[in-house]
Amino acid sequence: MKIYTKMGDKGETGLFGGKRISKDADRIEAYGTVDELNAMIGVMRSFRLPKAVEGILAEIQRNLFVVGAELASPGEKALQAEKISAEHISSLEQSIDKFEATLPKLSSFILPEGTSAAAHFHFARTVCRRAERRVIHLSKSENVGEQIIIYFNRLSDLLFVLARYVNYFSKHREETWHGIARKKTKKL
Repeated sequence: MKIYTKMGDKGETGLFGGKRISKDADRIEAYGTVDELNAMIGVMRSFRLPKAVEGILAEIQRNLFVVGAELASPGEKALQAEKISAEHISSLEQSIDKFEATLPKLSSFILPEGTSAAAHFHFARTVCRRAERRVIHLSKSENVGEQIIIYFNRLSDLLFVLARYVNYFSKHREETWHGIARKKTKKL
């Protein structure tokens, strides 16, 4: 089987079930961003990470395929697709709680930086937020499983915690942000 089919040469792609839509449609934009996030998670897996983190990333990648399939299956086909559930969300929450319990408490904002792996976690968090925005936008005009939006909200929280954990594990001190210092101007 060849990788190229030439079916998309006119700017359309097929959804599960055969319906063809424009490659710039909101649905394609949503699951395309999910695909981008999944690839970003794959990049993060190339780093030397604690085993507990690696296992979570593999699970997240599998779940993102579920999300992508659900988003690519509108109408009747959506009823047949595997879906993100409350159990998936609960798993993210348990991971957040587990890793956050090992970290120093936050008392101010931190800059999204650190080791190369941690910086990639912060970057993935921003891609996750974009995927969440794309899915929310889609949900305003088409039916989208509400659990997907909740999943992305929790996933971005987990990616933030994992960025902090990877920095902490690597003994990298977080850089805090304390706001903009306002200078007093002299009155004339």
